[in-house]
Amino acid sequence: MKIDILSLFPEMFKGPLTQSIVGKAIEKQLLDVEVTDFRDYTTNKQRHVDDTPYGGGAGMLLQAQPIYDALDAIAAKNDGLGKVILLDPAGRKFDQKVAEELSQEKHLTFICGHYEGYDERIRERVTDEISLGDFVLTGGELGAMVVIDATVRLLPDVLGNRESALGDSFSMGLLEYPQYTRPADFRGMKVPEVLTSGNHQKIAEWRNKEALRRTYERRPDLLENYELSAQEEKWLREFKTLEVNDDE
Repeated sequence: MKIDILSLFPEMFKGPLTQSIVGKAIEKQLLDVEVTDFRDYTTNKQRHVDDTPYGGGAGMLLQAQPIYDALDAIAAKNDGLGKVILLDPAGRKFDQKVAEELSQEKHLTFICGHYEGYDERIRERVTDEISLGDFVLTGGELGAMVVIDATVRLLPDVLGNRESALGDSFSMGLLEYPQYTRPADFRGMKVPEVLTSGNHQKIAEWRNKEALRRTYERRPDLLENYELSAQEEKWLREFKTLEVNDDE
């Protein structure tokens, strides 16, 4: 995958994109990342990339010209831009499904904004607008890092074990089940016996049930769009009955 990033602060990406899973993906040549300082494309002698909004108002807006010219240069170098993603509060909310969707692309280009906002004409070059949630950051860089990290780990051969990504919370519609490692008894807290039984069918069943239990207890909203199996419906009734009994 090729990822291009337009930012006024390219130094911010050096740590996050050279460490851990993303860094290893680059080392394996599974990922190519290039950060462009779009200030380099301004025609303004003072190298300004922002200006006051027409009609008045607080703050400064990013101008279209530097971003357009930077995108043109990237497109010429790479024979296109792929999906052009604007990090913006008005975008669709980022989640695991969006990460899975983006992981199927060969080329992604991120535009990281600053100041009060963008000249609206920048959106003419955008294919996708993404928001991390209902809060405001000082710029789009941190948002881009989150989206890139969540997306890159889904690429083939990036994780050592493909099952790691498939079993992640949200990938299957439920939160991930509880997990344990050695020792089996830590300060009196013991690993559930089923996990040391060697019975893979019972282990799979336990994990499924505990994933459902955790989702019901912590993120019941996820179950609204989740298609329950007959067994899962039975377990869910069991959880609700236990909940009622505990309240009495």
